[in-house]
Amino acid sequence: MKLQTFSRILVGLVFIFSGFVKGVDPLGTVYRIEDYFFAYGTDWAVPFALFLSIALSTLEFLLGIALLLNLKLKTLSWILFPLMIFFTLLTFYDALYEPVPDCGCFGDAIKLSNWQTFYKNIVLIVFVFIVFKCRKIYISAFNHKSQLFILIVFAASFVGFSYYQYQHLPMIDFREWKIGNDMKSVGEAREDAYLTYQNKETGEKKEFLSPNFPWNDSVWMSKWEFVDQRKVVSGSQAKHNLFILDAEGYDITKSIIENPAYQFIVVSWEMSAITKERAGKINQISAFCDHHGISFVGLTGTREIEIPFRMRELSFDFVFYNADDIALKSVVRANPGLILLKNGVVLNKWHYNDFPEAEELKNLLHLD
Repeated sequence: MKLQTFSRILVGLVFIFSGFVKGVDPLGTVYRIEDYFFAYGTDWAVPFALFLSIALSTLEFLLGIALLLNLKLKTLSWILFPLMIFFTLLTFYDALYEPVPDCGCFGDAIKLSNWQTFYKNIVLIVFVFIVFKCRKIYISAFNHKSQLFILIVFAASFVGFSYYQYQHLPMIDFREWKIGNDMKSVGEAREDAYLTYQNKETGEKKEFLSPNFPWNDSVWMSKWEFVDQRKVVSGSQAKHNLFILDAEGYDITKSIIENPAYQFIVVSWEMSAITKERAGKINQISAFCDHHGISFVGLTGTREIEIPFRMRELSFDFVFYNADDIALKSVVRANPGLILLKNGVVLNKWHYNDFPEAEELKNLLHLD
């Protein structure tokens, strides 16, 4: 195989894979793009993150298809090569200064450090340069109109595919909370929770080892608000970074995640996103669980002080616990989303557009 042909196929396969793993999880790509916006002080662009997520993954996938099928390479090489230069320079800056911990070039399918990503791009840009230099040599088996038609069909299909994944859960889950995984920790664990509170007037921050903080001092609690939490685990190997606190600041992660019976959890990293319609479906599932004696709780990254207000607004009568919003985004790609566990094993997950009806739940749980 000639070098120019090998380069074209290799780069094409890499771009197809990169575009697909982003497109199958567009919300995950949104989070990566938002990380860049926050890191570079362009918060105003956050509303465009979803558009950019789908557009970027579609462009990558389309360039990969064009390379693999030898379509319009004289023109598209002028997009491919500058794009590769831009991302190589960007990942070099990321490797030097680490404004973001993970560029997400292969989504959650393959995790690379910033330096590994840069080295990968250095190797890849050599083959991209060969493609660019040989762009006039490549002869397509299709005529001009057929090439254009094929690219349009692939672009439209991939946009539709990616948007469908956004409206439902990803058809392929690359994260630790995928269905079938056992999330129980290995070994006996000791978990120390450190809570950070900030003075509302002075901005001063204080960190406490839970539960050694003045949670029952109403005067103190009125002047300070919870802003962050971290967990230090010793003596065992945790399979996730989810950390659940009750209203008194106690760690109840194990009792929820490793409940030996069925455990439903509605996940909402920001409760303001829960509409009345979605709340109605959640209340129906909550009532079903209550009727059958099944545990049903909520997890949210919403500030603790706001949770009671949101619960009254949405007519929720089950308990909501606090957890880190970033960790919750890894649990289920929906806000709100629903997850079913039993003895630490993920049995099922649902996007809010696919919340189960009572009959489906009966069949799933083998209830009469």
